[in-house]
Amino acid sequence: MFYQMYELNHAAMAPMRAYADAMRLAFRNPVNPISHTPYGRAVAAGFELFERTTRRYGKPEFGLDTTKLNSGPVSVHEKVVWSRPFCNLIHFERSLPSSHRPDPKILIVAPMSGHYATLLRGTVEALLPKAEVYITDWTDARMVPVTEGRFDLDDYIDYVVSMLHALGPDTHVMAVCQPSVPVLAAVALMEENGDRFAPSTMTLMGGPIDTRKNPTGVNELAQTKPIEWFEDNVIMQVPWPLPGFTRQVYPGFLQLSGFMTMNLDRHMIAQKDFYLHLVKNDGDSAERHRDFYDEYLAVMDLTAEFYLQTVDTVFIKHSLPKGEMMHRGQRVDTSKIRNVALLTIEGENDDISGLGQTEAAQTICTNIPDDMRHHYVQPKVGHYGVFNGSRYRAEIAPRILDFIRSHGKANRAGNSRPKLVKSSKSA
Repeated sequence: MFYQMYELNHAAMAPMRAYADAMRLAFRNPVNPISHTPYGRAVAAGFELFERTTRRYGKPEFGLDTTKLNSGPVSVHEKVVWSRPFCNLIHFERSLPSSHRPDPKILIVAPMSGHYATLLRGTVEALLPKAEVYITDWTDARMVPVTEGRFDLDDYIDYVVSMLHALGPDTHVMAVCQPSVPVLAAVALMEENGDRFAPSTMTLMGGPIDTRKNPTGVNELAQTKPIEWFEDNVIMQVPWPLPGFTRQVYPGFLQLSGFMTMNLDRHMIAQKDFYLHLVKNDGDSAERHRDFYDEYLAVMDLTAEFYLQTVDTVFIKHSLPKGEMMHRGQRVDTSKIRNVALLTIEGENDDISGLGQTEAAQTICTNIPDDMRHHYVQPKVGHYGVFNGSRYRAEIAPRILDFIRSHGKANRAGNSRPKLVKSSKSA
């Protein structure tokens, strides 16, 4: 009943949110002389803060309409090129001049951990000038009717394999955070099965390959509770009248509350600063706050079977690094990966995936040649900074593109030597 009560409370707050929004507009209307006073701005700021704190945030837009090539700006259009009930594959199609040389294809596998794929807007934006970028746009589980069936970790792996097939040979796959495990498993299975559509390179960023290394608060919670505890305490049924009515899910609002409590003081200070920015009429700072929290507070539900299988496999049993992970009766053997170049990236201050957890992929992929593997630690960034922000744009994205260009099939066929990238740590 907890999910139902949550929905009921949101519905009950709707009239108050509407009133707060109307009063905000009234006190910000330039025709109203009070709007030009500190008192008027303070009242408007209070109403806006209330409305934003109590609203449900919808799925944001990518909003990437243009990118800049060496030859100048070109337009970008989102196009769905592959679709299943729980995911669409989006291609950011650029209007390229006819003389433009082909760029590498990059499949970005976005995390299915509560936030939408738009959380990786900055990740995509930095790669667009130099690559054909595709991204997994996962569907909110509460919007998928139960008639569409289940979706678990095995299905996730199947989706990744199917998307690589759809994109064709010489694709480069990039997993951000949570999908590092299913992507690594998918590549291992493809290599073992002699799949010609196995990617040319695999980039794993801030992922929980082996959470026994430098465990964080998130990892320790999973270790202190049996899987039955998660099933009894965080799995709920989608309420009516949503399309996924009766589907068992891990609700996004529970995931968000966990994120928020990890850094509650920081979020409370951010809200206070937002209010002060509005009172001082500091529009730029207020807009940056809105942009960040419009994304951060937009969350989606996960299917119960996917969430529970992931917690059990990745965080409790550590099945992949132990060599015990199974996919539909077949053992996932990472030693079978021989032809896919591996780049692992971590953030020095990551409090979600601790240092060494992603690098563990370098250890368990024993048969990748030394000149086809690389590990990089980005100084002075946390989890979010691994795939977004100024350091990602200036230092991480260029390394990814350089690694991809060095290890594409065209380069290997020409017997070119890979261009090694300097890093603070190397595998």
